[in-house]
Amino acid sequence: MQQEFYKYQGTGNDFVMIDNRQQKFDKNNTKRVAFLCDRRFGIGADGLILLENHDEYDFKMVYYNSDGNESTMCGNGGRCLVAFARDLGIIKNKATFEAIDGLHHAYIDDDIVKLQMQDVDEVNKYDSHVFLDTGSPHHVQFEDHIDTFNIKEKGAKIRYGAPYNDVGTNVNFVKKISDDTFLVRTYERGVEDETLSCGTGVTAVAIAMNATKQTKDNTITLKVQGGELKVTFDVVNEAYKNVWLIGPAKLVFKGTV
Repeated sequence: MQQEFYKYQGTGNDFVMIDNRQQKFDKNNTKRVAFLCDRRFGIGADGLILLENHDEYDFKMVYYNSDGNESTMCGNGGRCLVAFARDLGIIKNKATFEAIDGLHHAYIDDDIVKLQMQDVDEVNKYDSHVFLDTGSPHHVQFEDHIDTFNIKEKGAKIRYGAPYNDVGTNVNFVKKISDDTFLVRTYERGVEDETLSCGTGVTAVAIAMNATKQTKDNTITLKVQGGELKVTFDVVNEAYKNVWLIGPAKLVFKGTV
């Protein structure tokens, strides 16, 4: 069976996009999803996203990690999906859609997508790290030697170790560049490796840096391996509201497989 697809990337975080408004894609076929995401035998991507119809909103997002399993929220994937919906003619410059973690609003101007993330009411601060959920769970810790750090090895150890164990977590290593700018490298569960960028990850880092008083700003620049993202938020009684993830989302190519 031939499958039409589109490939998008947001700061190097890349996704196979499929228009599934006709419900023709077999969502239970994890091997098929993993094949399409495979960089040697398939198309190659960090994840696969289905765009589906929704009764109330512009569309629905269904996200799979590259291992073939449906996963929690993907921020860069959500931004790329907004660009995909615009390119399909479903929206013009704004969108409201449902993802696994609830309702999202977004705006698009050329290739810059501004995506509203979920509120974060709890930030767990420990001596060695911070843990919080930004639609996906994230461990955040400082690492001075981030340029030469073995992200895959160290990230996997934390991702599978206590207290996360079988459930697992995404792992972010951070280096401060200035009062409002941080360098971030992320190990993503489901990909089981470093990705060039992680949207929910940089959102978690921005909030963690404010919560631990590494910055007083509420507009944070995050430099990742694949480019640069911005996160803005409001702090209300130690909770984080009106959280936005901002950055580019671009079509790479389309085809059939």
